[in-house]
Amino acid sequence: MGDTVIAVYIMLCLQWLGSSNSGGRDDCETEAISLDSCASVLEPSYLEGVYPTPMASTSAASEFYNVDINDTRLCVLKRYQNLRIIGSGAQGVVCAAHDTLRDEQVAIKKLSRPFQNVTHAKRAYREFKLMNLVNHKNIIGLLNAFTPQKTLDEFSDLYIVMELMDANLCQVIQMDLDHERMSYLLYQMLCGIRHLHAAGIIHRDLKPSNIVVKSDCSLKILDFGLARSAGDSFMMTPYVVTRYYRAPEVILGMGYKDNVDVWSTGCIFGEMIRGSVLFPGSDHIDQWTKIVEQLGTPSPMFMRRLQSTVRNYVENRPHFLGFPFDKLFPDELFPASSSSDSRLTAAQARDLLSKMLVIDPEKRISVDEALKHPYVYVWFDEAEVYAPPPEQYNHSIDSRDHTVEQWKELIFKEIMHYEQTHDEYGIKKSLNCTSAAAPSSSSSSFQNIEHGDCSTTGSTLVTNGL
Repeated sequence: MGDTVIAVYIMLCLQWLGSSNSGGRDDCETEAISLDSCASVLEPSYLEGVYPTPMASTSAASEFYNVDINDTRLCVLKRYQNLRIIGSGAQGVVCAAHDTLRDEQVAIKKLSRPFQNVTHAKRAYREFKLMNLVNHKNIIGLLNAFTPQKTLDEFSDLYIVMELMDANLCQVIQMDLDHERMSYLLYQMLCGIRHLHAAGIIHRDLKPSNIVVKSDCSLKILDFGLARSAGDSFMMTPYVVTRYYRAPEVILGMGYKDNVDVWSTGCIFGEMIRGSVLFPGSDHIDQWTKIVEQLGTPSPMFMRRLQSTVRNYVENRPHFLGFPFDKLFPDELFPASSSSDSRLTAAQARDLLSKMLVIDPEKRISVDEALKHPYVYVWFDEAEVYAPPPEQYNHSIDSRDHTVEQWKELIFKEIMHYEQTHDEYGIKKSLNCTSAAAPSSSSSSFQNIEHGDCSTTGSTLVTNGL
């Protein structure tokens, strides 16, 4: 049987149903720590020149207005002005805008065709619901959500308003980062991931383009459309993580758990050190080859845990010894140690990386263990690491066989509920002083902004559009 036939056979066995274009990169606070030395990279140059100044036409007797930018029409609340596109992809278009009510820059994401099919609708529901639940400084905050449509029958567009950051990690990776910045960025990633894992949520799509930063070196994780419960099933679809950051157990169709996110984080960390993608596979089989070429073919004990068809295929592939991590990541790839802290060294960074990039998930480090590693423990703060977990997401909804129309109704109800329960600043409304004093797990990251009093006006986000 030729190599091509075997490859097709094994892909069918593993139910690898995505297209080859699904992989690869699809886009690409402390006073002492900042990225200001590389500020030119973080300037909003990605906003310049490419998009014309939008022409707005105000809808009659409406709190919304239309904005046409290139071939994209947006219908947004009047409070959001000076829209300019900063990114687009399969999941939607993202604009920077000035929120005249908060007097700050925000990011507005219009989900692309959220009700085109069941997959899109489920992802839209999951992304909005999880953003509304999580509340951690290292996870992007939900500031607002709205739809210009007033009824379920009309409902077709969903807008999510988020914090606007300066850049994503694709840009930061190209910088010359010292150990302080590199370890601090990694620490924040791990804090955000731990917050998700504490609620039983696996992100499943960690990659540089889904991690955003500001020039003060603060970092946030975004995009929860693929996030799932760790308890749903240990045999989950292999098409979850963008191919370059996909863990071996996912590639091989094994069951996986929350430390699948640790592998992805290790790939990102290694990319920060090396300045290029660690495992740039051209397809799913080549992705496995790229991994074992560097890390070595796993042990027979690991092989015995594979499905028989997968095991036979993998065992008949070329075997590799791999390389020690001091060869994969030699000292010259690291910045010179400028810190007096002996924990911030190339040796410590390599040691942590060697524990994250372990093919066997049973031997791979956990997020909690990674946070205790000397290379990131230097930043350890219990309030950040052990922040209260979000309210549990009802994952049973995901497992139901909803139609597109049923998903659409669920999302519409969530948006209406959000408008009724949050004020124009995105703060969850309180009915009395007692409830106002108790933090709500479903409010946004701005829940700690004080109201001034315990009363509510009864108005919704829509009615407060300027």
